Amino acid sequence: MNDTPNTFPTVLPTLRVAARNAGFTMSCEERTGSLLAVLAAARPGGRILELGTGVGEGTAWLLSGMDQASRLVTVELDSAVQQVAREQLGSDPRVTFAAGDGGAWLEAYKGELFDLVFADTWPGKFTHLERALELVAPGGTYLIDDLCPQPGWPDGHGSLVKRLLAELEGRQDFRSVRLAWASGLLMAVRSA
Repeated sequence: MNDTPNTFPTVLPTLRVAARNAGFTMSCEERTGSLLAVLAAARPGGRILELGTGVGEGTAWLLSGMDQASRLVTVELDSAVQQVAREQLGSDPRVTFAAGDGGAWLEAYKGELFDLVFADTWPGKFTHLERALELVAPGGTYLIDDLCPQPGWPDGHGSLVKRLLAELEGRQDFRSVRLAWASGLLMAVRSA
């Protein structure tokens, strides 16, 4: 079976060129992106949080799956990198961009819970995990990627990943599954 996506967001080639030009190498892997689009499509009128906008490849995948009533908040520390996403995707009224530290954003957020949380950066995954999980609505999904060894992992990062996986799989309030696919994923659904 070929697991390459057969449809792509139309803006993806432009975002990939911008990522290359900016030297940004941490964009969402396309199989992960296709899963994001499916998860977004499964939540009509859904509220979605993306932690780690980057240049907006994951954002584009999420938007491609969302219906017109859905809303996406995407947070990125590097405002220069996020500016690419703002330029290419900012005219879409379904997305709100937040520039700043994801951990600080998570701590300050007081709004509604999210149907899907995609943590594609340290805050919400390796830091501020509990806060990110608190923001997942009952029946909602929490997704993380980059769990298989990646080029550029700092020394000791593998042990952080093992600890994170053990913590998530030990929770009673989430049902989780590891996916040895794409960059290595874990998907967890909050008990209703």
